[in-house]
Amino acid sequence: MSSFTVKKNFPVVNTDKGKLRGFLSDGIFTFYGVRYARAERFHQPEEIPSWEGIQDAQAYGYISPILANPRPTSELRIPHGFWPDSENCQYLNIWTKSIDENAKKPVIVWYHGGGYANGSSIEQICYDGHSLADHEDVVVVTVNHRLNVFGYLDLSDFGPEYENSGNAGFADLVYSLKWVQKNIAGFGGDPDNVTIMGQSGGGGKVNTLGQIPEAAGLFHKAILLSGGMGGIRFSANPCPPKYLAEKIMEECGVSTVQELEKVPTRLFIRGVNLAGKKIEAEGYTVFWGPKVNNYYLGNPAEVGFSEYFRTVPTLGGTVFSDLVRAKFDKDKDEYTDEEARALVAEKYGEENADAVIAEYKKVYPDKLVAEIPELDVNVRTGARNYLLQKAKESSAPVYNMLLTLDFDYEGSTPAWHCADLPLIFRNVDMIPLYRGMGEVTDKLQKQMSGAIAQFARTGDPNVECLPKWAPVTPDAFNTMVLDRECKCVTDFDTKLCEEIQGTGKAPRFGGMSAFGDEDAANKREWMY
Repeated sequence: MSSFTVKKNFPVVNTDKGKLRGFLSDGIFTFYGVRYARAERFHQPEEIPSWEGIQDAQAYGYISPILANPRPTSELRIPHGFWPDSENCQYLNIWTKSIDENAKKPVIVWYHGGGYANGSSIEQICYDGHSLADHEDVVVVTVNHRLNVFGYLDLSDFGPEYENSGNAGFADLVYSLKWVQKNIAGFGGDPDNVTIMGQSGGGGKVNTLGQIPEAAGLFHKAILLSGGMGGIRFSANPCPPKYLAEKIMEECGVSTVQELEKVPTRLFIRGVNLAGKKIEAEGYTVFWGPKVNNYYLGNPAEVGFSEYFRTVPTLGGTVFSDLVRAKFDKDKDEYTDEEARALVAEKYGEENADAVIAEYKKVYPDKLVAEIPELDVNVRTGARNYLLQKAKESSAPVYNMLLTLDFDYEGSTPAWHCADLPLIFRNVDMIPLYRGMGEVTDKLQKQMSGAIAQFARTGDPNVECLPKWAPVTPDAFNTMVLDRECKCVTDFDTKLCEEIQGTGKAPRFGGMSAFGDEDAANKREWMY
């Protein structure tokens, strides 16, 4: 039977700034919209003021503004939720079974996807932490922070006060971890056992935090899902930061950064997008993301893992399709062998089709050949290289997983970018497509959420409901393959990835435009 409780003085938790009141629903204490910092545009986050009395934490906080209006898509696969935005977006949400400060439960801090330009802590409905906290007895924290131009506009050429403006969004994330360290014990969490987890752009955020010295010691384990481990190529010819800023100021009708700070949010976004059109027309590209400086050491693939990150147990995961999409004119299970081969030949060349299919059948003997055009080998190879490097440099264990499940959609559809998230958050009941697969997704969500929670608890994802999971070593790329039947395999698909990459026609994700479009609802594009 469902239950719900809110009283004048219950549930209330003391934080370092004041008292917060959430609600108790079906045995889970929930706190929405907890403010962890404040910040002025382009500046570093700061402490929030203290308050008297009890402040309610019963509504989600503002999300970061984005540069293009979101267009609802893929709702059967990835149901979304939208929320009011504000530049004052430093909020987090908490789910926990206990508000006893001595409970010391493992803490999982979730950083959402959407690159570094889009998304929020509640963008996907499956980000809800209730079920994971309930079944796995962990404290779940999800975080909003500044994105796109608000989080990553590099103004360091305009004075020392803007030296780290290009990393403001990451400074928010560091502040969220500082808040967790100070306060999570009151929510039943253990500040000495914090796991940071993110998917896609969120995986990139996890990787970046590992390379920020100020974040050292604020977290103790890391989970990167379909992001942050390489495999994505961004266009060349980046726009010089000063030139970008000057173009934005020009479109906003101001001549100084100080004036730009005061431009109303919507007018500022309009100016940014107009400047972006002109910059892209000139052949420049813009990538909202971390800036290497004294604050951020750089990508581990280029500079090696930081001294602290080498001590952090790490789990990296990918899925079958990740950042590849393909078009089909009928359900995939309706293709004949000849038609399926023609799809592969069209994608990888007539001369390569038979070799690709032969290697694919060794790895996936029970899967449809028609699904080969959906196979992502670049994100997978990037993850392999990243995790092998980390295993070589680190004193802490490294693990890998790969979701290969075929879903009952359009005659069988292999796991897509984000397909793992409802399983990890144990929220398959929220999504009819998953719910319709009954025991298959029920079993897999138990296995995956259990492994994630066990890794957060101990640094080792081995659980009774999965086969023995061997770590990655410098000499053995071991992968837990997650499907109707799970198995741990050494170099599971390495030769297949090499075969496809050897064709020179492996599809690549071309990225998204860094800007919105005043004339269109959405400017995200998938490129091959």
